[in-house]
Amino acid sequence: MTAVAVNTDVGEGFGVWGPGDEGELLDQVTAANVACGFHAGDPDILRRTCAQSAERGVAIGAQVSYRDLAGFGRRFIDVPPPTLVNELLYQIGALEAFARLADSRVSYVKAHGALYNVSARHPGHAEALVEAVALYDRELPLLCQPRTEVWTRAVVAGLRPLAEGFIDRGYTDEGLLVPRSAPGALITDPSEAAERAAQMAEEGTVRAVSGRTVRVAPDDGAVAALCVHSDTPGAVGLAAAVRTESALRGIDLVEPGQLVGTGVPS
Repeated sequence: MTAVAVNTDVGEGFGVWGPGDEGELLDQVTAANVACGFHAGDPDILRRTCAQSAERGVAIGAQVSYRDLAGFGRRFIDVPPPTLVNELLYQIGALEAFARLADSRVSYVKAHGALYNVSARHPGHAEALVEAVALYDRELPLLCQPRTEVWTRAVVAGLRPLAEGFIDRGYTDEGLLVPRSAPGALITDPSEAAERAAQMAEEGTVRAVSGRTVRVAPDDGAVAALCVHSDTPGAVGLAAAVRTESALRGIDLVEPGQLVGTGVPS
């Protein structure tokens, strides 16, 4: 059986600035990466987003970030790893309070933006992310990319890393994401996104911007989660196309908590 979680970034506003009704997008996914306040999100948004997710049976995930509201979490912050651990715990705990008010809970963790990309190569910040999850709840899945610093350290720590693929982002030959400023960074065609999603779910590979086919699944497992960013143009259509294509191919769409180990369905 092929099964994946489909996740999206939500709650990425602050005060009078922010997204409108995200219900249409939440209707298409199985998991919501909720901004926890450091790159976006305030208490009102956190509570509303948790409620909207829980109403739909969508899993709530903590999307943790560097403390970088001004840069939307897309800048590297050279924070000492022990401080970063505490900042990550702070964010998960804040989201947990609002998730519980919605009769749900934080069921996985995923880094946002610069922290996601930096922890792929930065030993100190990768270890901080792994340590924070281990201290909070060792059973929580951690969404990340295989063959990265954070993946390797999560495996060594005995955590539950789940391999993540991106249906709306271009890939390098190393299986990492193309910088947003580079050509081919975004995929906005629903048909292309759906085909890429199916390829990642079924084969564990994707076509890089160079034209090469690269592996994005772990050596001993499968891609477990597929992400579409809410700020990608036409995000709702992309997610809907993935849902339709998955149904045609018999790919089950599940919550991250229903997947175990390195992406193998339970």
